[in-house]
Amino acid sequence: MTLLGQMTLASLLLTGSAALAADPLPDAVAAPAESPILTVHAEGAQVYECKPVTDGKLAWSFREPVATLIADGRTVGRHYAGPNWEHVDGSAVTARTAGSAPGTTAADIPWLKLEVIAHRGNGLLSSVATVQRINTSGGEISGPCDKPGALKSAAYSADYVFLRRD
Repeated sequence: MTLLGQMTLASLLLTGSAALAADPLPDAVAAPAESPILTVHAEGAQVYECKPVTDGKLAWSFREPVATLIADGRTVGRHYAGPNWEHVDGSAVTARTAGSAPGTTAADIPWLKLEVIAHRGNGLLSSVATVQRINTSGGEISGPCDKPGALKSAAYSADYVFLRRD
């Protein structure tokens, strides 16, 4: 194994995560004046609904995420419509999109920077100001949408980084 390979393996063992972010992150999702509190891996689905668009045709419209949050091989929370993130300690945040960068491929949902607009409970997420969605895989949908109200989901994974202001 090369020295670089050994250093990468050591880094993975120290962080407990095989998902590494681009360094540096795209400007649109970076949060340089903030520090990470928690990084989790999400496995789930992006759910879409078939709806009419401006020209009367039907198209898939994003409805909600449904994902399990995992850290060190354990389920530590969930992610769902709002968007909301809940931790097992009872703390939770709601956020809105503040920045976006394209996913690695056309099949990958974008990387996001989300500004926290509400907190619930006391715990690990209580001081979170920003959530980053990075290292996305999958989640985009394509294909015909021919029945209003029909639902379709696309499996995805991502890493969520919860940050506090310095």
